[in-house]
Amino acid sequence: MSMPRAKESLVRTFRRDISREEQGTYIEIPFAMPEGTETLRIAYAVESRGEPKATIDLGVRDAGKVRGWSGGARSECFVGREKATPGYTPGELTPGEWAVLHNAYRVPEGGCTVTVTVECEPETPRWLKGDLHMHSVHSDGTFTLLENAAVMEELGCDFLAMTDHNTTSQNAAYPRETSVVLIPGMEFTTNRGHANLLGVPEPLDDFRVAGQDDVDRNIRTARERGARVVLNHPHCRHCPWLWDFSADIDWVEVWNGPWSESNEAALDWWHRQLASGRRLVAVGGSDTHRPHPYVRHAMPTTWVYARTKTVNGILEGIARGHVSIGYAPDAPFLELACGPYRIGDAVPANGDAPEEVELRAERLLPGDVVRLIGEEGTVREWTIGGEPESGPWPETGAGARTAAARSFRHPVGGGLSFLRAEVRRHFAEADRTLLAAMTNPIYFAKGEEGLEHDRHDV
Repeated sequence: MSMPRAKESLVRTFRRDISREEQGTYIEIPFAMPEGTETLRIAYAVESRGEPKATIDLGVRDAGKVRGWSGGARSECFVGREKATPGYTPGELTPGEWAVLHNAYRVPEGGCTVTVTVECEPETPRWLKGDLHMHSVHSDGTFTLLENAAVMEELGCDFLAMTDHNTTSQNAAYPRETSVVLIPGMEFTTNRGHANLLGVPEPLDDFRVAGQDDVDRNIRTARERGARVVLNHPHCRHCPWLWDFSADIDWVEVWNGPWSESNEAALDWWHRQLASGRRLVAVGGSDTHRPHPYVRHAMPTTWVYARTKTVNGILEGIARGHVSIGYAPDAPFLELACGPYRIGDAVPANGDAPEEVELRAERLLPGDVVRLIGEEGTVREWTIGGEPESGPWPETGAGARTAAARSFRHPVGGGLSFLRAEVRRHFAEADRTLLAAMTNPIYFAKGEEGLEHDRHDV
């Protein structure tokens, strides 16, 4: 198994001579917007022939309207589905004829030449990393929205969800000047448990509840508005989930902040749900509020295999179960595949089904314990830097046991309904062996079930 290769951008360069007679006119340089474009980038340079120096303004139009204008203030811009350079409007990049717009504001007697580069970056399914649970000054946090985004950007993360308690004002104040995808969120906070509502700016009109019926009603309202519902830190010592565990949730936060006994209890509960046949996606979140020695941004880090770097792309990836979690952005990264099927998919039970599951692991250290886990518990285990406890050591080419990427293979069979993976590591600073990374399961379906699931090469 290998990481998906990024699709190449379509880059085109145009040269346009502008005469003195065209001064004061608007000029279009048309180009075709291909289907499946995720981001449009435009850059231009002007070569003057004589004095005064040419001033050529910049803008862009789509098939129906002008999408942005920066005049002579910028020499480049981008337009994406959810973000754009200030002065430009994000949104769908519909296929068809677009155009770079120029205003020939000032042109010397000898004219000038404009060289324009248009780059259309295609949708590229890939692993993105981020944090699905954090707070800001909009509730009881001390970080501003821009500070949270800046920290995540510095960590090399791709997304965050600002889940302030019982308020949505943060969703209307998200900063534009960041490369991090900002997922609308709200932590539905009650006296008997918390749940994140992700993906829509206003999932609720009134958070207050007096009993289970009110909780169910609010969850139903949020779902009707398009929100994803995450059961937060269900076994936390301070604010556990004391409502009905059969609530209509989408995902469960099994990893909240530094690994702890309450997280272990949440992991055990989630595993029991899987063993009972319930396909419930596990996620993580730092629950960062303020500077803290242990509770930090992207600790843990949630990795999502997404079709696009957008809110919808990320949430759809989570909904498909394409999720792996590590204790930090540089933690071990784990990925499971069975032929063309990946984490979250159901491998069909037919004659064409692959015969092996492959676990790909990166950033392992000597002493790390790698486990494959089914409904009955651990089915295979390896210790990095030592002899494996069962079966031959998996060969992966160079043979260095702490290589950047290792592959572990396990035959499919034995009536397993799923396999998931974990890495346990001894952390000297805590003098404890803790969870360092984990995956969601890859499922083994019965009959024709699973044939319609996405495959990892899409």
